[in-house]
Amino acid sequence: MAGSDTYLTIKNFAQGIYKEKGSTFISLAYPVRTVDEIKSILGETKKDHHSARHHCFAYILGQNREIWRSGDDGEPSGTAGKPILTQIRSHGLTNVLIIVVRYFGGRLLGTGGLINAYRSAAADAIKNCEIVKIRLHDFFMLEFQYHGMSSVMKIVRDHDLDITGQEFGETCRISIKVEKSSAQSILSLLSRIEGLKYTFLYASQE
Repeated sequence: MAGSDTYLTIKNFAQGIYKEKGSTFISLAYPVRTVDEIKSILGETKKDHHSARHHCFAYILGQNREIWRSGDDGEPSGTAGKPILTQIRSHGLTNVLIIVVRYFGGRLLGTGGLINAYRSAAADAIKNCEIVKIRLHDFFMLEFQYHGMSSVMKIVRDHDLDITGQEFGETCRISIKVEKSSAQSILSLLSRIEGLKYTFLYASQE
């Protein structure tokens, strides 16, 4: 399970396939960041697979997997989008869209058969993805007087912080990289150093 400073996602587009009783289920897995991006991909997929009977999907977005949705696109409720969503969740993934397009083979699969087909197709796409762990960091600029150097460097060493830049003039200026969940506690310690000021620079996902 990814921690609060990390999350799991997929690095690349991947495709999977599952066949059952003449029907072909083609699964398409995409790394995504926004709902607008997802809408665009869904629209393009329906154009590319215009002869498919169904275009079912599920996605999860956000570091804490707080945004999600699934769609059955005409299949019986709960038999398509939900099994796809369950596969994304069971792998602990976020910022992922999986679409499964079904080319109907003329034979009905029943509720259990549909659930298994969409689940299996989604699982095959995930199997073909490269899963990566993304680390979240915040970057800050510290400005302080020379007499505060030893105190700053002690905090840097004690908490294994990365110094990403430094500039020495009338004052000392050092930029640091901090794990996102530790940022407030680190800043609290730094704030005790007389005259030190800090500025948030940017956040990164690596």
